[in-house]
Amino acid sequence: MLTGNEILSENLTDWRLLQRALHARFRTGDFATGLALVNRIGEAAEAANHHPDLDLRYPHLDIRLMSHDAGGVTERDIVLARRISEYAAEAGVAAEPAAVAMVELALDTANHEAIEPFWRAVYGLDPQPGTGKDVVDPTGVLPPLWFQPTETHETPKQRFHLDVHVPHDQAEARVEAVLAAGGALVVDAWAPNFWVLADSDGNKACICTWQPPASNAG
Repeated sequence: MLTGNEILSENLTDWRLLQRALHARFRTGDFATGLALVNRIGEAAEAANHHPDLDLRYPHLDIRLMSHDAGGVTERDIVLARRISEYAAEAGVAAEPAAVAMVELALDTANHEAIEPFWRAVYGLDPQPGTGKDVVDPTGVLPPLWFQPTETHETPKQRFHLDVHVPHDQAEARVEAVLAAGGALVVDAWAPNFWVLADSDGNKACICTWQPPASNAG
């Protein structure tokens, strides 16, 4: 599995790393162009026996690439990502890396082992506890649910908050946009890994990237 910096050094200008996977959006402009691109990607994926997640909509195509057996991005993903970018360029389709994003739900709890079966059942998964701290829909339709460890405390007004993962080179702009929309900065001590922000009612959300906190950079 490749690290974030190793992926960054590959200079995949069309792609961004979010949550252990490569993501890209291609502005196809119309459905027929997008379908033709999907078919060509499908042929390459079959030949490589390595299959990306494709989400074709009007007028764009979203792609997610990861090696499930490794739990992250490997050289196979780099090779296929470059090939997909070549196909898109040949079709006259431009990438829009600033548009890629994904949402992760985070639930603050001191008792994740006790509540995990409930949430797995809500997601329609095996209700037995898993080995990790995530509840993940294998189809990718539902957002991942992550349990944030906390100390035992009285029931707070808010248990859920949104973790919105964005490209590392778009994070500060996203934070500024949130602040301009009336948000407040709660904590930035872990930036650029994440910023904690709140709306005017105090409801919190985090803007997140793959990068480690600046305090750990050295």
